[in-house]
Amino acid sequence: QLQLVESGGGLVQPGGSLSLSCAASGVTLDYYSIGWFRQAPGKEREGVSCISSSGGITNYTDSVKGRFTISRNKNTVYLQMNSLKPEDTAVYYCAAVAFKLCVLSQFPYDYWGQGTQVTVSP
Repeated sequence: QLQLVESGGGLVQPGGSLSLSCAASGVTLDYYSIGWFRQAPGKEREGVSCISSSGGITNYTDSVKGRFTISRNKNTVYLQMNSLKPEDTAVYYCAAVAFKLCVLSQFPYDYWGQGTQVTVSP
């Protein structure tokens, strides 16, 4: 059974950076595409970024393009977040789907982590 654990969240000032990690256990991630999602209070969960199983394809939602970078190494997926803004404040989740391509919709993803809080505030 694949299990995902996020880490790296915290409180940061606007313009700062955070690096989130999504560590997998139980199953190798070689055949899974991974997505990062976030949910702010009172808002629906939205797709932030995803990376294909090979790592060769990445996608980003428009609001984070040029600021966030997704990458993967063995059984861990990373989300480097730079130039953070207050509107990036949310609980961030990683999710996995056994498919070679990735999408920013949450519906195909079968496995989810518990989330990590990111707060961007002066």
